[in-house]
Amino acid sequence: MKKITVVGAGNVGGVVANTLVQRGYADVVLIDIDGELAKGKSIDMNQQCAILGSDATVVGGSDYSLTSCSDICVITAGIARKPGMSREELIETNAKIVKEVVENLISFSPNTYIIVVTNPVDTLSYLAYKVSGFDRSRVFGMGGILDTARFKYYIKEKTGYSYNSINCIVLGGHGDEMVPVISSTTISGKPITDIISSEEIDEIVQKTQHGGAEIVRLLKTGSAYYAPGMAVVRMIESIIFDKKEVLPVSVFCKGEYGIEGIFFGLPAKIGSNGIEEIIEIPLSQKEREMLSKSVESVKNTHELLEVIV
Repeated sequence: MKKITVVGAGNVGGVVANTLVQRGYADVVLIDIDGELAKGKSIDMNQQCAILGSDATVVGGSDYSLTSCSDICVITAGIARKPGMSREELIETNAKIVKEVVENLISFSPNTYIIVVTNPVDTLSYLAYKVSGFDRSRVFGMGGILDTARFKYYIKEKTGYSYNSINCIVLGGHGDEMVPVISSTTISGKPITDIISSEEIDEIVQKTQHGGAEIVRLLKTGSAYYAPGMAVVRMIESIIFDKKEVLPVSVFCKGEYGIEGIFFGLPAKIGSNGIEEIIEIPLSQKEREMLSKSVESVKNTHELLEVIV
């Protein structure tokens, strides 16, 4: 059975670990600076597995030696941006956390794949890539799958069509400058522009770009975790089952879409070798302009990281 480490026993990490063992996909190590929290959650999950009949196991703690020989490592550890906190302060705090986590993980699992969830995810994926020294195929960030799920949710909410009938994708940085690709969005094979008005499409795009903020506002004391957790599981499935699924994830760009030297959300074929190919899809002129704005936004955070680290 595969071995997967999840660093961060908070809400997102808990969803990832719990889903993996519920489905019997892998044995899981749950690591947290609060080792007792991780251990307590792991015992609870194991007892749940006894009910479900899943023989996958969870081990929790703070000792990174538990993670030895992990096939995949997921990093969810870090803090959420708080009221009054600048972007620089968030990056500085989470960069220190992610840097230390990556150093610990690769010392025990030099052949692992790293999935970064901690925000700002594009920038911290770049940090994990630099610190690990891994090939770009082995380090990538979660963002686009979640953004695409939100896009699809708002399309369904507006049109009433089944998720299975909606084909769409969101590219770009995991932030307000993300790019829902309208030109390739279809519902039951028909262009979305044939089904709803441009005003309704603009509304959906706006909701998608600010979908995370809406959840934060409603929860008041936290951010989304069910959908982010399942987005990570989707990535893991494509690796461990060699599904070759094309998913929007944050990847290191080497000229794709004219983008160079940053982590950015693009469609990637994911299989047992990690990122196996980055797929270029047609974009309208407006979408290319939006993508350029998103690139500049992500470049700015990368530059902040270089100053901080």
